[in-house]
Amino acid sequence: MFTGIHVPLITPYGPDGEVAFDALGKLADHVLGQGASGLVALGTTGEVAALTPDERSRVIETCAVACRERGVPLTVGVAGNDTRSVGQALKELPGGVDAALVTVPYFLRPSERGVIAHFEALAEETPVPLVIYHIPYRTGQAVSAATLRRLGAHPRVAAVKYAAGGVDQDAVDLLGDLPDGFDVLGGDDAFISPLLALGASGGILASAHLATDAFAELVTAWHAGDVTRARALGHRLARLSAALFAEPNPTVIKGVLHARGLIPTPDVRLPLLPASAESVSQADLVTVHPGE
Repeated sequence: MFTGIHVPLITPYGPDGEVAFDALGKLADHVLGQGASGLVALGTTGEVAALTPDERSRVIETCAVACRERGVPLTVGVAGNDTRSVGQALKELPGGVDAALVTVPYFLRPSERGVIAHFEALAEETPVPLVIYHIPYRTGQAVSAATLRRLGAHPRVAAVKYAAGGVDQDAVDLLGDLPDGFDVLGGDDAFISPLLALGASGGILASAHLATDAFAELVTAWHAGDVTRARALGHRLARLSAALFAEPNPTVIKGVLHARGLIPTPDVRLPLLPASAESVSQADLVTVHPGE
């Protein structure tokens, strides 16, 4: 389920500030048609914290239709730092959802024993496989390779989105000794190529809204052992990712998508502000095509 590139979709807004669900559906079809292996709904890139419960439900429904038509998995973000409320949210996921991306508990900063207990409790009651979202620069909670390895041995924990801010020693240790059936998905866009080189299965990458086909080829090249091709492509895609993250995610991505006519506005909801014209134009100039 978790090989390849999964795109955590932005939430497009119309001129009236409301969610443009038609544009969301078209964008989902676009990235899947360009080679994405799946979609992630209600991630950070989708501004999930700024959406109403009704909007969140309709986003899931829209993405589920696109995934069902293509026969690819839909993963839905489920955030929270209280085990009971996260468990309830998992139970309430609608049909058409194939996995849940669940953040390591944030703000409370439990011990690693607490992190293990949290995910083991969720794994016992979840209706869908879990993907651990390890992103310590947002959660304030470090998680070791040993903890991820232990959690990955649970049959209901399918993968980890690994976004530690780089390729650290824990990433090397984890990828060197993975539990059976447990996948590592890169979550730091600029570092996806070295993680794939170390054995990651794929990535959940906001940057893959653009050059989706090139990101998909990067995965194929590393898995095929085409080091020369993968290394060159990875360097170019890293430059694209750096440009797209020049301002807070997903502001630059939305700006470029709008400039290319793929969404109706570049708007975001407060407290985010639209990216500057300079950042958008600089990112729009960075093009990466497969086969280059």
